Parts: sequence; C-alpha cells; structure tokens
Amino acid sequence: MSGSGSLVCVGVGMTLGSHITPLSRSYIETADVVFTAVSDGVIELWLAKMNPDVRSLQVFYAEGKPRTETYRQMVDAMLTELRTGKQVCGAFYGHPGVFAVVPHRAIEQARREGFTAHMEPGVSAEDCLYADLGIDPGKYGCQHYEASQLMFYRRRIDTSAYLVLWQIGAAGDQSTARFSTGREYRQVLVDLLAQDYDLNHRAILYKAATLPIQRPHIEPIALGGLPDAIMDMHATLVIPPSTPLVANTAIRERLSALDRSTVAC
Repeated sequence: MSGSGSLVCVGVGMTLGSHITPLSRSYIETADVVFTAVSDGVIELWLAKMNPDVRSLQVFYAEGKPRTETYRQMVDAMLTELRTGKQVCGAFYGHPGVFAVVPHRAIEQARREGFTAHMEPGVSAEDCLYADLGIDPGKYGCQHYEASQLMFYRRRIDTSAYLVLWQIGAAGDQSTARFSTGREYRQVLVDLLAQDYDLNHRAILYKAATLPIQRPHIEPIALGGLPDAIMDMHATLVIPPSTPLVANTAIRERLSALDRSTVAC
C-alpha cells in the first residue's frame, strides 16, 4: 500500500562541500530525517548544519560482524522512518549508487512497499580518479572490479586497457566481516595478476581527497611490491595498460567495404 513518505538517496561527493549538487543539498535540507554512512566526523557535522536530524549509520559497523548483517540493519533503520510517513534522505559518500549496497536495497524495498524512492548522483571516487591521474577512459578503455570479486571469480583481463581494482585493502576477504586483510591475501592477488602482468609493471595506489585541505594519495608502485604496501580498505589500485592495442583487421576490412559501398551508392 502506498504511503505518504518518500525516500531519496543522494551523493555528497568525495571532497567536503566541493562536490555536492544544489539538488542534493536541497533534499538534505528539507528532509524530515537524514541518514548518513560517512565515516568522517567532520562531514557529519557539516551535514548537521543543513538538517537538525542527522543520524549516522556507521553505528551498525563492527569488526568481525558480517557486512550483510550491517547493511540489513542500515536499510531497516531508513525504512522504519519511511513507514511513519517521513521524508527520508540518505546521504552517502561520492555517488550513492557506486560501491554502495544500502542505497540500492533501500530504494528497491521502498518501491516494493509502494513508496516514492529515487537516487540523485554525486561525484564518485571514480570521477576523482580520472581527474587526479589524468586518465581518459575512452582512450584505451577501463575495466573496474572490486578486488575480492576479481579473486573469487574467473574474469578475463584485457592488458591493453586500464585495470582498476577497488577496496584493495580488503582483498580476499570471504567473510565480509573484516575491514582489512593482510599481505598474504594481497600476495594471492599478485599471483593472480602475475598471470597477465610482469611484476615490475608500474601501477598506482590511489585515494581521493575527502577534505579541501587534503591532496589525493597517488603512490607509484611495482605490482610485485603490493603485498608490503601500507593501505586501508579505501585504497584503489590502478594498473595502466601493459600491452598495445591490436587492430582487428577483419572487422576493419568489413567496415571499409561498407564505406566503399556507401560511397558508390
């Protein structure tokens, strides 16, 4: 049965105050209650200046607690207020639909229950990565994987394109209950990557800036040195192309034939 409440999940961008859109700010300011999953107390204080009822979802996280349970509790917290008829806003880092389970699940559940629910985009870590590293994803192409997902499933890596691995600090965590894994887990990832890359191939450890006074973390690193690198679960590994693009001559010949036939007509 349709209710009078509504849900919107907005992105606040990566850098405090710099990336939020006017529309997302308006939703935060006019909501009856704002839920936020940002882990930075400064950002929570900034949100509290826009709305008097800001509630942190971070309280549901705990070391050793499966994230599946954490995410379920976060969704329940948002939906509980929605069912009372309130205008609920979820404010999330970056883009609320990128590496963010809770906004998707909350919106899906709200819609199943007949409520109005939608998402507003924000500047994501991926957007910052392209700007900070000077990468044009259209030049060679980009492959994006969560690091553990690349390890758990058989994927085909294209070494002529960029490979971007997210949440590298928690690579290999099958429990979904840890905030980080150790060098042994990253060594498994390196062994996997060694099937396609030379271990001397230069990659980049990257983290976007979250405060205006910060600079992005950009650390060149050889792939073979990844296990001993210092990082947290928010670090991203960017592997530039290691092989050149190879022309598909058969397809080009077919296209050239079509060009000639078009001209002839």
